[in-house]
This record gives sequence, C-alpha cells and structure tokens, in this order.
Amino acid sequence: MADMTSFRDAVTAWVGGGPGGPGDERARELAAGLAEELPVRTVVLLEGPSDVNAVDALAEKLDRDLVGEGICVLAMGGAMSVGQYARFLGPSGLRLHLTGLCDERERAYYERGWARAGADPRDYFVCAADLEDELIRALGVDRVTELIRQEGDLRPLETFLRQPAQRDRTPQQQLRRFFGTKKGRKIHYGRVLVQGLTPDRVPAPLADLFDIL
Repeated sequence: MADMTSFRDAVTAWVGGGPGGPGDERARELAAGLAEELPVRTVVLLEGPSDVNAVDALAEKLDRDLVGEGICVLAMGGAMSVGQYARFLGPSGLRLHLTGLCDERERAYYERGWARAGADPRDYFVCAADLEDELIRALGVDRVTELIRQEGDLRPLETFLRQPAQRDRTPQQQLRRFFGTKKGRKIHYGRVLVQGLTPDRVPAPLADLFDIL
C-alpha cells in the first residue's frame, strides 16, 4: 500500500535523477500515480530535515494529521533545488499546491522557482535568518537554555560559549551557532524548540504556513 514516504522517495528520484536522469518519464509516472492514489494535494518544500522536524512537531501540537490531509512535507536537500521541485510538482508539473519556508538569504531561489513554475508567490514564507533563529527569538534565550539543559546538553553549551569566537556574538547568535556544531543536533532541536512553544508564541512564518495548509 502506498504511503507518503513512498511518494517522497519517488519525487526525490524523479527530480534528482531516476534511471533516465531528472525528468525520466517512468519516474514521473510513479510519482504521479502515488500522488493520485494517496491522494496528495499540497507539497511543503523545505530546505532540510531540521525544518521538516519543526513542521511535523507543530502539526502534532495542533493535532493536525498532515498525511491524512494529503499534505507532503518534503526536504529538498538545499534551497537551490527549489526550482526543480517547483517545476515538477507545481502548476507546470503534477499540478499540486505548493507552499514552503525559506531563509531570507535563499529568498531569490524561491522567487525564481515559484515564478517559473507558475505557483502563487504568496504561498511561501520567509524566515528572517532561518527557522532556528525564529524559534530562538520566539522562545527567548532563557527558555531555549532551559530546553538545552533538559535535553542534557548544558555542559556542551557551556564549553561552546567559552570559545573566543563566541565573545562578540549575541546570546541568540550563540545559541543558533551551537545547534549547528554537532551532526544531528539541529535536526533534533527543530522538534524540541517547537514543542517548547506556547500557542501564542509560534513564529509568524511558521504560523502563516499552517494558516494555508
């Protein structure tokens, strides 16, 4: 029986290069067939797995069954791929509704990708720096530090903060850098930070995304 993981894998193979390379007709037919069978109505295009973890965690907090609603949350492996994904999945491809989140520095990739695919430019949302930065600002430094302590990472954080390179950074910048210092930490804290939010503190880009899902 088809599931959303099968659809994500089929799309990744199709966009990234199936047996015949990107756009291979057999890969397209598989992705299209799965989209119809599930069915899929919306694809949320995100840069990486930490963003996916955050979106999935907020869906759980809001008691939303995204898969059951036909919503596929998809990590592209980098914002530079958004043009291909948008072209293959959006109005010019499988005709699915596209939405997503991007970092401010990646906005241009989304603008071009959305425009070339004929997708609605109002349907993606921009984080000031990145989603982790938005979450840290929403929670506050003290609350994020407490969550880090609860996860057993306070000692690594304290060691990190003693590094000379951190002296001229703000506490918010230091926390953001800390999440990227160990493989898997950013992915893990994508969920932890969202779980620590109260309903009135959801960052605007994330709240706006869920408003149109």
